[in-house]
Amino acid sequence: MTLSKVFNTFIFCLIISASFAQYQLTGTVRFRKDSTVAKECRIILNAGSPFTSTDEQGNFRFRNLAKRTYKVQASLTDYQSHQQEVNITDKDIHLTIYLDLLNTTLNEVVVKDKQSDFGFTRMRAVESMGIYEGKKTEVILPEQLVANLATNNARQVYARVAGLNIWENDGAGLQLSIGGRGLDPNRSSNFNVRQNGYDISADALGYPESYYTPPIEAVGRIQIVRGAASLQYGTQFGGLINFVMKKPVTDRKIELIARQSVGSFGFYNAFTSASGTVGKLSYYTYFQYKTGNGWRANSDFDSYNYYADIDYQLSEKTTVGIDFTHMSYLAHQPGGLTDAMFAANPRQTNRERNWFKVNWNLWAAHFDHKFNALNEFNLRVFGLSAYRYSVGFRPNRVASIDDNSERDLIKGDFNNWGAEARYLKRYFIKEKLSVFLAGTRYYHGFNHSIQGLGTKGKDADFTFINHEEGIANDYVFPNNNVSVFAENIFYVNDKISITPGVRFEYIHTKADGFYGTILFDLAGNIISATRTNEVRTNGRQFVLAGVGLSYKPTRSLDIYGNISQNYRSITFSDMRTANPSSVIDPNMKDERGYSIDLGIRTHQTTLYNFDVSAFYLNYDNRIGEVQFYDESNRVLRRRGNIGQAVIVGLESYAEADILKLAQSKAESWSGVIFGNVAFIHSTYKRSELPGIKGKQVEFVPNVNLKSGVRLAYKNLKASFQYTYLSDQYSEATNAVDGGVSAVVGLIPAYAIMDVSGSYQFKRFKLEGSLNNLANRMYFTRRATGYPGPGILPSDGRSFYLTLQVKI
Repeated sequence: MTLSKVFNTFIFCLIISASFAQYQLTGTVRFRKDSTVAKECRIILNAGSPFTSTDEQGNFRFRNLAKRTYKVQASLTDYQSHQQEVNITDKDIHLTIYLDLLNTTLNEVVVKDKQSDFGFTRMRAVESMGIYEGKKTEVILPEQLVANLATNNARQVYARVAGLNIWENDGAGLQLSIGGRGLDPNRSSNFNVRQNGYDISADALGYPESYYTPPIEAVGRIQIVRGAASLQYGTQFGGLINFVMKKPVTDRKIELIARQSVGSFGFYNAFTSASGTVGKLSYYTYFQYKTGNGWRANSDFDSYNYYADIDYQLSEKTTVGIDFTHMSYLAHQPGGLTDAMFAANPRQTNRERNWFKVNWNLWAAHFDHKFNALNEFNLRVFGLSAYRYSVGFRPNRVASIDDNSERDLIKGDFNNWGAEARYLKRYFIKEKLSVFLAGTRYYHGFNHSIQGLGTKGKDADFTFINHEEGIANDYVFPNNNVSVFAENIFYVNDKISITPGVRFEYIHTKADGFYGTILFDLAGNIISATRTNEVRTNGRQFVLAGVGLSYKPTRSLDIYGNISQNYRSITFSDMRTANPSSVIDPNMKDERGYSIDLGIRTHQTTLYNFDVSAFYLNYDNRIGEVQFYDESNRVLRRRGNIGQAVIVGLESYAEADILKLAQSKAESWSGVIFGNVAFIHSTYKRSELPGIKGKQVEFVPNVNLKSGVRLAYKNLKASFQYTYLSDQYSEATNAVDGGVSAVVGLIPAYAIMDVSGSYQFKRFKLEGSLNNLANRMYFTRRATGYPGPGILPSDGRSFYLTLQVKI
């Protein structure tokens, strides 16, 4: 072959190679108003094929693009559609796209103000396959908080959510117990608690208590939707709490974060995470070990937590992924105190044989598909295999000295699975955008509870000593739930929207087992044991409805309102208990009611933020406990329907960067002040029980205040927080004196101060926190059973220090 032919062949190959070269189109989408990133914005090439959505950092990417001209369109609800042409010639291209609000036309500007770091925002009208227009929503961003994250300090993490009542008897943050608007905070059982959109409680219907709480260090966002969430997420009065775990980083194959924390009372926390993206595969995983001795004696604990999330992009339209969570811990429980014992020494304990053990295993798989820019589908399949064991000496008289007899042992095993599918469609009615959401859910649970006599030892031994006579009750609780729901946003014009919704529920619960009575002689030997077999079945179906309204008079204001029906079914503990001091009403009914919200809030602002709203909650057939005396003059507690409770209140939150407002050019400085106050009035309007009508509803402080200030200079931040809650009652008769059991009575008002700080230097970050600065002795809970019974004191003054390294 001649040299000229070789040269011509070489040139030809270069031309062919160049014509088939593949390039990338990447970009970042931001809001023009404040330059913050726009998540989940749809990016479409050439009117529909291919398309993608921006990630948590507002980034998008198209791979394997040939040389040609492309038409790029960015679309996000409530914002003007952006279009531009891009010509790919011989290199990759990166775009920066700015979105404007509807009905606004601005000249090109460069925004230099940094992104707001309030650590608090709200959900958009349509987000993550859900509709939130016209609903009261809050979103907590833990990474932007200056707070004690190592212990999941709920008083600090949830400080900006108005009206929350938090039980603070768990200083290690192993469990989350929050309520609001008169709802029992016990293990957050009046909220539908989820992680990445799927249930994490023991049983969503029969036993909705959350023994597992993800480490706040691993959480990207905490989404809270109040009572109207029942139409999309199931039956509850409180609403939704959804922990959205951190997402994989998209620009690195691996990113490592190591956090080491030490603190008072022998506290130690080690948290390590790894994240990255390799081709179409992305992952995020962490491991946490936590241990400590606790503020009181007999409060030591050891906790292990592991999580893995793996996602794979099958195509530009389809993504699949799996999650797995494991949590286990063993906690020593010091027991409760009487009012006199608390007054004498809140740190004392007369229980050293009480233990609590939890093992939680969650799995979930998701399938996400976008048919086109207007139609999306999501399917989640999830399951739980878990147990909770408790053993200890727990007589009704809290001050009784442990006689070293057989301990009371309770075992609960939970095996549940479910599936939830959602379809979201955007469509137009006479050029007005509408959004339709429909979904269905199936849930199956099979749970086993057994209670009897445990060993006489002091160690964490969870074995029964006698399976024949020593079992007090043994039940299985099979249950099934099928539901269908739909909501639709109708935009009347650019300022007004109406969002009606409906949900159909079929619930079938069953209790099958036996309960018995065990009698002992003076030597502690069993002399007789009786058993009574019992089967209880309850099937019901019903429809819930609601509607939300939104009016945006300006770009930064949103006036919203909604009314929604609520429902809460009878739980396993409402069906049967072996507590000798409790009596169950066999005619107990499910709880029903409705909630109303009306408020005004800011929308997409960075220098200030507020939300002021009024609410009305009508709570029919409210279930609770009332103290009474039997024919032998023994003090007992009756659990049943107390009556109709009405709770009304004003919830307000406001936050502003006063330094930025006063001096807009102070880029390195920030001075944020916030206030969060709720004024609530509650009363029992109707009750068939004597002495209840007109009484104040339990778990409702009339004043609930949290306020604080945060100062920052570049990477140095410091915060101060003040918390105050007024008096509240623990049961419906409004008893003040706790008596020998201390499970009822007044929870006195308390005020707490916390100080936190952080400093970041390159790859290193140092955090510190001083909790309960004034060392106040207080309590937030009177426990009726485990981990009490009796008063459970909250922690005194404590400090924590964390060092973080990011590689």
